Amino acid sequence: MSTIKQSVGRQSSKVYRRRRFVVGLGLLAVLVILFLIIVRPGASRGDADASKSPAGASTDSAAPTDAATTIPATANAVDGAACDPSAVEVAAITDATNYAADALPQLSLSLTNIGTTDCVINAGNARQVFTVMSGTDVYWTSTDCQTNPIDAQVTLKPGVVMPLAAPIAWDRTRSAVDTCAAETRTAVPAGGASYYLHVTVDGIEAADPALMILN
Repeated sequence: MSTIKQSVGRQSSKVYRRRRFVVGLGLLAVLVILFLIIVRPGASRGDADASKSPAGASTDSAAPTDAATTIPATANAVDGAACDPSAVEVAAITDATNYAADALPQLSLSLTNIGTTDCVINAGNARQVFTVMSGTDVYWTSTDCQTNPIDAQVTLKPGVVMPLAAPIAWDRTRSAVDTCAAETRTAVPAGGASYYLHVTVDGIEAADPALMILN
């Protein structure tokens, strides 16, 4: 059986040019693919931003809408220098002017910063004094039988009125340090008698007393 062998020799220039063209197309295709992978045409800037870590977005969404709610409403939440007494207005407050025979006057006070900057004052009951007077006679003082007084540093905002948290009920009796343990104390005169409530806070006295008429 005869075998026909194809002679191997130098091929024509057309063949070489065709091969180089095919190889060049292959390299070009590879470069195009790499370019598309890197550049990602059609991807917007918003897509790129969305691919970032969500930490930044969560911080913005968690920001409080109301900064005021983050602030602690406690006596320890103080900020500012000590109040100048001339910048604090103390007001003596009662729940009424005329009292029936069986009504106990409710004594209170308020503080107002009439200055222009925040300031700090000791507004605890250790620094509050309520005094009931008639003329020059002192009938009742809150510190005579006070127990467990506390200090409370608070910040007063300019123009903001801070009321006393809870009023004090005056039992319409005379007070003295030696009557605190007594079961009964002497009642003050009534029948239309006039009394005045004077208050001080941290040494600052109310400019005007509050009138009380006991029937």
